[in-house]
Amino acid sequence: MIRSVLGVAFALSLAGTASAQTLNMMKSIDAPHYDAQRTTWSPTSDIVNMFQDTLVALDWDGRTPIPYLAKSWTMSPDGKLYTFKLRDDVQFCSGKKFTADDVIYSFKRLKDPETKAPYAWRAGPIKELRAPDPYTVEYELTEPYSELLLQLTMYTNVIHNKESVAALGKDYGVKGADGTGPWCFDSWQPRTQIVLKRHDAYKWGPSMYKNKGPVKFEKLSIKIVPEDSSRVAAMMAGQFDFTNQFPAQFIAQAKAAPMLAVQDAKPNFQLLYFGFKTTRPMVADKRVREAMSIAINRADIAKGVLLGNADPAFTFVDPDALDYEPKTKELVKEDIERAKKLLDEAGWKPGTDGVREKDGLKLQPKVYYTAAGNTPRVAEAIQGYLRRIGVQWQLQPWDSTIAAAKMAEQDYEIWSVTVPYLSAGDLMNIYFDSKNIPTPNRMNWKDAETDDLLKRGRAALNDADRATAYSLVQQKVMGEHLWMPVLNINMHMVANKKLKGARPHMIYQNTFYKGLDASF
Repeated sequence: MIRSVLGVAFALSLAGTASAQTLNMMKSIDAPHYDAQRTTWSPTSDIVNMFQDTLVALDWDGRTPIPYLAKSWTMSPDGKLYTFKLRDDVQFCSGKKFTADDVIYSFKRLKDPETKAPYAWRAGPIKELRAPDPYTVEYELTEPYSELLLQLTMYTNVIHNKESVAALGKDYGVKGADGTGPWCFDSWQPRTQIVLKRHDAYKWGPSMYKNKGPVKFEKLSIKIVPEDSSRVAAMMAGQFDFTNQFPAQFIAQAKAAPMLAVQDAKPNFQLLYFGFKTTRPMVADKRVREAMSIAINRADIAKGVLLGNADPAFTFVDPDALDYEPKTKELVKEDIERAKKLLDEAGWKPGTDGVREKDGLKLQPKVYYTAAGNTPRVAEAIQGYLRRIGVQWQLQPWDSTIAAAKMAEQDYEIWSVTVPYLSAGDLMNIYFDSKNIPTPNRMNWKDAETDDLLKRGRAALNDADRATAYSLVQQKVMGEHLWMPVLNINMHMVANKKLKGARPHMIYQNTFYKGLDASF
């Protein structure tokens, strides 16, 4: 792989001439656009978080919201009113001064049905937003929302400049976007390169960074390099400064390379799963879903496909995450003979070619996923396991720029993504609330009990009540085998050792996040 002359040449051509004033980064996956409110896609989030800011930031521990654009806040005793005091020294890349009006506009746009924001729920059930003065926002909810501050750290809730949105129209997030972040949107060539430039006026970095701004580089060049071997060769050749998408199967080589440093993002919650669209007849029966889930060997996949750079996942929620329910670890027990029995009971009988059949239909579900990253190899491994029980997965990878759109078409039985999350409540609310049908609730799971428990968890005013509600949700959805949890993915930043002060952050697969302390 590394000896490939063509691979190295390709990497060199992508990197171009290095500049001490340009920070060079690689990604394997591009995004359809860079409008944070209109997507769940993490390839959008990591770039957005560089040029736009949130009211609060997430500290390195992955649990603690800290001041950012909001320098302080208070909450009313009933949990329904948050009062945010804003910084008065912030400006957008365009030079426009940041005020409470920008906050109110951003959240109103997020909640506007015309925006079609799949993560609008992250901002909570907003009743009214008020600005008593230019640097105060009264954020009133219809009911308490136990994780509001945690959710406000997420890219979905970045602050937008109304003038930029209006000027660019449908091209907002494509040809440009204004922000208050340490970097400014400069240019984007889809599937090729994103260029950000330094925001010279920026000086309001959160307390988690030593340097409050501006960043120490004139530009940040992010190249899209889908081929694993090319990314490895480029980092080994010193042509890029860092990447957060170094192929997991080559992490051992990176750790041994004298010019490279490998850092793990900790804590880190990233679940690679395969979900079932329950409204499709082929996977509507819970027994079929369970059979697929218990017929695979997760430990072998973690070791053989990701070379130990992931842990087997038998639950939807990582055991280290907030509000994890231990009882769920008993719901997925790998057992190939039981898997066959479940399919027999569900009426799927082996055909002459070994593939199970029922009512003239073969058990050949379509499986959609993104062509880059870990999923293709994992999907192929699972396909092999499932042949042993008479299930033939029809694998359909898609380029990252169209994968989300293809999944929105609903014409498949199974899909896969690797989802980053902050807590059990975060993950449960993302996927299992019926309000989030058709995306990100691609299971089309509509269950009154689930919805009620999620509502109770969101409205809880104390930790115990929140944990109880989210425990019951986990037991419910795992008992229905709505997903196959497969791997908890490790996340690394691989950097040239000349790059100092770059620390990986776990928030939504970002790793680099703001990059304020990075320097040569």
